[in-house]
Amino acid sequence: MPNHWQTIKSEVRVSNPWWTYMVNVFKTPKGVEGEYHIIKTRGASMVVPILPDGRIVLIKQYRYLPDRYSWEFPCGQLKENENFEECARAELEEETGYRASEIINIGEFTPYNGVVDEWCRVFLAKQLEEGKAHPEATEEIEVGARRIDEIDCMIHTGEIFDGQTLAAWSLVRTHLNG
Repeated sequence: MPNHWQTIKSEVRVSNPWWTYMVNVFKTPKGVEGEYHIIKTRGASMVVPILPDGRIVLIKQYRYLPDRYSWEFPCGQLKENENFEECARAELEEETGYRASEIINIGEFTPYNGVVDEWCRVFLAKQLEEGKAHPEATEEIEVGARRIDEIDCMIHTGEIFDGQTLAAWSLVRTHLNG
């Protein structure tokens, strides 16, 4: 049953290289009018790298908003004129130093669909070649590898708390042995 809202007016309030903050005036099919605040992005790619021994590569980095370190899968927003796979490959190399001969699109999700229009696409990276990471100036990243059972444990103990990593793991977990 379609329930399409009509956009009456759309206004950009703030724009930067990562996202655009907009306010839309809308009308529902029942005639109710209101304001909707939206953050628009180009999208993001998250990569789950698998080593030949079956361990999964994660990164640990400081996150400013929760003021703590977070174990996550490599992830980043698409740059202008970049597609999801290009972004996945670039983030993998930038944050871990690894390059993948094989990269498989597993699925996608919306991280916060009531506020952000972003889609995050999840990739498995296989046949990895180790190299040197080159994180952005604000990123302090530690690269680590964990077995599947260790990642499950890190989730249950709260050591992995990043929502995008949790969503990606739920998509990827069924594709892994163990």
